Amino acid sequence: MLSWLKNMNFLKGNRKPALILFFLSPAIAELLSGSAPPAEFFNPFGFLLIVFLYGSGCLIMRELVVRWKKSICSLILLGAAYGVIEEGIMVKSFFDPKWPDLGILGQFGRWLGINWIWAEMLTIYHAIFSVAIPVLLVELAFPTRKNDPWTSKKTFNCLLIILGAVVLFGFLFLTPYRPPPAQYFSSIALTAALIYIAKNMPEDCGRRGVQELKRPAFYFVIGLAWSVAFFLTFMALPQVVKDPFSVALLGALLSFGVASYLMRFDWRDSNQQKLSLAAGALSFLIFLAFLQEMDKNRPDNTTGMSLVAIAAILGLILLKRRVEKAFMKNKGEEVLGLDLD
Repeated sequence: MLSWLKNMNFLKGNRKPALILFFLSPAIAELLSGSAPPAEFFNPFGFLLIVFLYGSGCLIMRELVVRWKKSICSLILLGAAYGVIEEGIMVKSFFDPKWPDLGILGQFGRWLGINWIWAEMLTIYHAIFSVAIPVLLVELAFPTRKNDPWTSKKTFNCLLIILGAVVLFGFLFLTPYRPPPAQYFSSIALTAALIYIAKNMPEDCGRRGVQELKRPAFYFVIGLAWSVAFFLTFMALPQVVKDPFSVALLGALLSFGVASYLMRFDWRDSNQQKLSLAAGALSFLIFLAFLQEMDKNRPDNTTGMSLVAIAAILGLILLKRRVEKAFMKNKGEEVLGLDLD
């Protein structure tokens, strides 16, 4: 899909990465994850709703980071803000005890009318899988445009209108649940706080540690290990422990711990390592996609999830080749430069 879109003649300049990101974010967050299997994802109405929501939200957050000249730290915070917009403001799953996807988390960790474990999990999930990873993959595919805005001011404003309209529609019509005003406005306040912090983060946050980068495979293992531990902590651990606070604390320590460790490294000239880290995190979703098609206990239709997983694998392989080719080209230019000197 990436290769096909890149070769379309009507997509000129930065329209290519912008359009790819617009579709890639929902494809990862909803389709690959199995939250919306193919039969649901490609339903015309559902497709438009999901794509407009995720596509506009992810593009907006990416454009803010570039225009503010910020780093991955700000992108993750803005991704978390997007998660609060979707789950806390639009569908209200942070508060609705009967939200269909909650399962045991509708009771486990619910306090003061808030599904705390679910809210923490979904905020982190959207920050990484809905925003950070899609942005990273598309920027790796278009490295020369990484620091450029991909939308005009007019298009950016249109995206804001689209996101606002979808959120309003979702709030009014997708679910009948209405949280108390205090809870609802807490989501608005949290969104504003995350955006404010993201805007005021240091420009080099997370970019320039002191440790030399290791081989790409090392970061693949880190990404995979974090992804497995993340989903087990929030989805399996509540089934066997009685203390919600321990789950919430472990989930926070897991994500902040891995982030702090990764920030020790110097991430300049690190495209191969970045791709490996993202691929590791996505690999668990790919594995689950195969399992979901075989799950006969799910009430929805999971037919086609294996094809989604295969498409994701092929996409990562093609991107890996592209990144390696660019790496070898840069190395060759460096050698020629040294020879000329």
